[in-house]
Amino acid sequence: MFGRVKPLDAILATAEKKSLHRSLGAFQLTMLGIGAVIGTGIFVLTAEAAQKAGPGMMVSFMIAGFVCAVAALCYAEMAAMVPVSGSAYTYSYAVMGELIAWMVGWALILEYAVAAGAVSVGWSGYVVGLIENALSIDIPDTLVRGPYDGGMVNLPAMLIAGLVTWLLVIGTKESATVNAVLVAIKVSALTIFVILAVPVMNMANFEPFSPLGFGGIGAAAASIFFAYVGFDAVSTAAEETKNPQRNMPIGLIGSLGICTVFYLLVAAGVIGSVGAQPVMGAGGEVLEPGSRELAAQCSAIADQAVVCSKEALAWTLREIGWPQIGNLIGLAAGLALPSVILMMMFGQTRIFFVMSRDGLLPATFSKIHPKYNTPSTITIITGAAVALFAAFFPVGLLANISNSGTLFAFAAVSIAVLVIRRTDPGRHRPFRTPAIWITSPLALLGCLYLFYKLDPKSQMLFVIWAVVGLLVYFGYSRSRSHVGRGLVEVHERDADAPPQPVPPIED
Repeated sequence: MFGRVKPLDAILATAEKKSLHRSLGAFQLTMLGIGAVIGTGIFVLTAEAAQKAGPGMMVSFMIAGFVCAVAALCYAEMAAMVPVSGSAYTYSYAVMGELIAWMVGWALILEYAVAAGAVSVGWSGYVVGLIENALSIDIPDTLVRGPYDGGMVNLPAMLIAGLVTWLLVIGTKESATVNAVLVAIKVSALTIFVILAVPVMNMANFEPFSPLGFGGIGAAAASIFFAYVGFDAVSTAAEETKNPQRNMPIGLIGSLGICTVFYLLVAAGVIGSVGAQPVMGAGGEVLEPGSRELAAQCSAIADQAVVCSKEALAWTLREIGWPQIGNLIGLAAGLALPSVILMMMFGQTRIFFVMSRDGLLPATFSKIHPKYNTPSTITIITGAAVALFAAFFPVGLLANISNSGTLFAFAAVSIAVLVIRRTDPGRHRPFRTPAIWITSPLALLGCLYLFYKLDPKSQMLFVIWAVVGLLVYFGYSRSRSHVGRGLVEVHERDADAPPQPVPPIED
């Protein structure tokens, strides 16, 4: 069961035969990381964190950032030593065997699909807020919020998920240039927010700093972790990196460091300018973010608290006298966040591709559309699931469920880097994780702590998903595995993108 490993030498030999141009330097990798990390998390989950931790969310950002940093160091060693695509799934297959790799891949499916739903809900909040404020109209909550959030169905979130699915089916994939522009838009929006909000900070708004104690800070860190997810996308670009031995660690840690500084400044701007105390129930009880009870209490105070807003940063700027700039922040989010949904859903199809090519999932999942040369079947299935998640669930719950899958994958990489140090100590390591016997256990413990601080619903859903995964593995995948049947050919090319048909040779 644990002995079925995908031979590491075969993976590396396959990678060496590829003709991918190594063109990415440390700067490009850092920009790629920032583009992947900055998204719904900071734009939307600031309100979620405020409801759980109040001003103490500053500490929550640092806890989540630290866990990501030690996990990133483990990722950096694996990514530099095994410079191929597939990220945590490939690393686990090569080091710890098929069952662990299957569970990691299964967890990544949960991460990508649910995260795409969370980003869709976040996009909806900003676009609805922009339309309402720009046109001075009131759109009924029934049509723009899910049933847990005081509405009935989130139609805008369904719409954007459907649009992205259509783009993926017809073969539209954002270029590096478009990605660079969208990164610039997101970073500019956050920079403008910091410039306008930080100077009007009132230190009195930081008291009480931790209204719900350290338990609230930990719970907020478990949610805010979503704001950092994406840095591992840098590791999947290892094959296209110049001097990965040097540049991969710089890209991973650099993007993480820059994003952490941004997040702390943004959080300080929100807390200091408009306050960020949790909204309590009529009896002083703690209300869960994204709940009907919080929606009702927010309605009673006319949504005059940042924790009630679905567009926290835009709402904050309107409150401190910059309504038009607030609308521009909403526009920036509306333009930039669909690209994050696209990346998440594309990542979903990539994971399906790798697992399908390894025989662990049906070959139908890698079936190519005859006209568009895209994996239309699995893209449509994924898109339908994302649209349903976005329509009926609040952003916080979706983010937490996604986090559970991500934390499992990060924990697996943290263990893998230790295991391969023992089982293959002589292998060339272009980058060695510093103080590995401290860093790796810290990453593992950090992931376990954040999982423990997730809400019980998210934990239970992850356990159910894992049990379903085990049933699928032992009922279908184990007997059809290529590695189990002695086929060691490695289709790493399919980890990056759907394979394109070979053009006919012209006479």
